[in-house]
Amino acid sequence: MSQKIENILNLALEVTPEERARSAELDVGYDAGERAWDLIVKYSGSLDAARETSESVTELLNNYAVVRIREDRIEALASLPEVEFIEKPKSLYFQADVGRQVSCIDAVQTAPYDLSGRGVLIGIVDSGIDYENPDFRNEDDTTRIAYLWDQSASGISPSGYAAGSEFTREDINAALERNNSGSFADPDSTPDGTSDGASDGTPGGMLVGGAGETGTDPDRILSRDTSGHGTAVAGIAAGNGRGSEGLRYRGVAPESELVIVKMKSPQPGGFPRTTELMTGVDYLIRKAQEMRMPVAVNISFGNTYGPHEPYN
Repeated sequence: MSQKIENILNLALEVTPEERARSAELDVGYDAGERAWDLIVKYSGSLDAARETSESVTELLNNYAVVRIREDRIEALASLPEVEFIEKPKSLYFQADVGRQVSCIDAVQTAPYDLSGRGVLIGIVDSGIDYENPDFRNEDDTTRIAYLWDQSASGISPSGYAAGSEFTREDINAALERNNSGSFADPDSTPDGTSDGASDGTPGGMLVGGAGETGTDPDRILSRDTSGHGTAVAGIAAGNGRGSEGLRYRGVAPESELVIVKMKSPQPGGFPRTTELMTGVDYLIRKAQEMRMPVAVNISFGNTYGPHEPYN
C-alpha cells in the first residue's frame, strides 16, 4: 500500500467486505453497490490526471479535492505525482450530549459524589434567557430563576443601578401562570398562540409584569433572548434536562438556582460594552451575598483589545 494513503483507509482496503460492513468507521465513504469510494485528496499542480483515473472530481480551495473513484483504481490515484495524500471521510456526530462525559462531569453527578449544584447560584451575564424553557423550571413548573435583571427593559431598576428592570422569582412565576392560563398573549405570537420561534425550536420570550400587574396591563414588559446565546449558555451550565427526552441535555449544575443579567447594547443590533458587563457581574455578586449563597459566574463574552504582553 502507498504511504500516501492514510492508515485507516489502508485498513479498510485490506479487510473483507463483511468485516468492513460490521465496522462503524471502516465503511464510511464506501459504496458497496458500485465498489467505489468518496475520498479526500490533498494535491499540488493539476488534477487532470486524477480526473482520468476517477469517476468524478470536486475541486476545493487550498489544493484539496473530493474524489469518487473505484476501489481498484485507488493505488493508481496514489501513484500520481500531483497527489500528496489520500484519506477516507469520517462520520460526524452531534456532540452536545457528550460534553458532560468528556469533561468528567458525569462522574461527579453520580455516586458517591452526587453533585448537582443544589445550594449554589449560577450567575449568567449574557443576552438573556428563554425562561419558559422547561430546563429552567422545576417539576411543578415554577421557575428556577431567583432574579433577572434585564438591562434593556424599561421599568424599576435594581437598587443601586440606573438602568433596566429587575424581576423576582415571584414576578416570573406570575407571568408563567398567566401565560399558561392564556390570560394574555405575546404580541409577537403566531396564530396558534405559540411565541415566535417556539415552533421551530429557537428561543421564544415571555411577558413579565411587575408585582401587582394584571394580565391586561398595557405596561407589561416583554423580555426576550433574541439571539438565543444566553439561553444556550445557561442550558450548558444549569439546564435540568427537562426540555429533552430522557434528560439527555442536562447541564453541569441541574439543581442550582439562577440569577440572570441580560446586558443591553447602546446601539440597535450591536453588542454590549464592558460597562454593562461590569455592572452585571457586580449585580450577580451582590445578589449572592444577599442570598448568602456561593455563586459561579459565567461570562461568555470577550474581546481582544489592548496590549497582549504578559505584564499588561
